[in-house]
Amino acid sequence: MLPPPPLDQASLDQQRRETGERIRRARELRRWSQEALAERAGLHRKTISGLENGGASATHDQLARVAHGLELPLWRLFWDE
Repeated sequence: MLPPPPLDQASLDQQRRETGERIRRARELRRWSQEALAERAGLHRKTISGLENGGASATHDQLARVAHGLELPLWRLFWDE
């Protein structure tokens, strides 16, 4: 079996923006500010802003903290139900 082709930068950027949108939607559904999510996740508000805007590449630990703060399983940041 051949390995999948590499992802190009445009695809990675799009995935990062989509993940950020999922984080924002989940936060807004709870009517939380970025500051409130940041406090719950143990992150800085600027980190939350960067993730939501798709401008920052997240580490696994950051995404796990955000998911925990939102009381969601980690996979929900990547796929819609």
